Amino acid sequence: MFSNLKEQGLSTADLKLIAIIAMTIDHLAWLFFPGFQRVWYVYLLHIIGRLTAPIMWFFIAEGSYYTKNPKKYITRLFVFAIISHFAYSFAFGLNPIPFKSGIFNQTSVIWSLAIAAALIFIVNNYKLSYRKNFALILLANLLSFPADWSCIATMVPFYLYNHRGDFKKQARDYIFFGLLYVLVYFIFIDKVYGILQLFIFLSIPVLSLYNGKAGNNRNMKWLFYIYYPPHLVAVGVLRLILYGNVNILF
Repeated sequence: MFSNLKEQGLSTADLKLIAIIAMTIDHLAWLFFPGFQRVWYVYLLHIIGRLTAPIMWFFIAEGSYYTKNPKKYITRLFVFAIISHFAYSFAFGLNPIPFKSGIFNQTSVIWSLAIAAALIFIVNNYKLSYRKNFALILLANLLSFPADWSCIATMVPFYLYNHRGDFKKQARDYIFFGLLYVLVYFIFIDKVYGILQLFIFLSIPVLSLYNGKAGNNRNMKWLFYIYYPPHLVAVGVLRLILYGNVNILF
């Protein structure tokens, strides 16, 4: 089984399905075990969930490379981010008006991913000076900081794109920015769950199996867009039934 997997690898469709399943498990864990619960099986559910975001970052880099119409791709991501913002806020009991409930997790990770795609396009298609590029990267970090996964979800795709074809460098991108995220989470949010973020590195051996093929299911390209907002709405409805209108993240 494992030898065949190593030979055949994982397609885009395979990896996206893994991301969707892991994300669903993680979100259901927040729903049924809200807050930072110190129980081993809750840890396990969130550990599985750590696979999702790194796979999403990877495919923003890949999508930015393969898209035939970058501007249309970026526009679609920003529209999707706006739709997802309200679904995300409803799912977890957050105020849809940013910064009314803190500075972290003010919107979904899709916002940071859209910024990443825009950053990749601008830096690689416009011959800007070093200072302008630096200012642009700084602005991208500031804009994505309040989102789920913060600015790591912008910077990792940006560097993955620039290191395409060299998986060792891409793995180092994950490790460097992942450790920064773990440190911030550990200091400012929760120590135990900060350490738990180390399991995003489980995605590295999984992504190393990527074979560069789309896979047999061509519709998988659109499945995430179709699945993401409705599943968040479903989580939100269950949250209201189980607990009322309360925040289940922190």
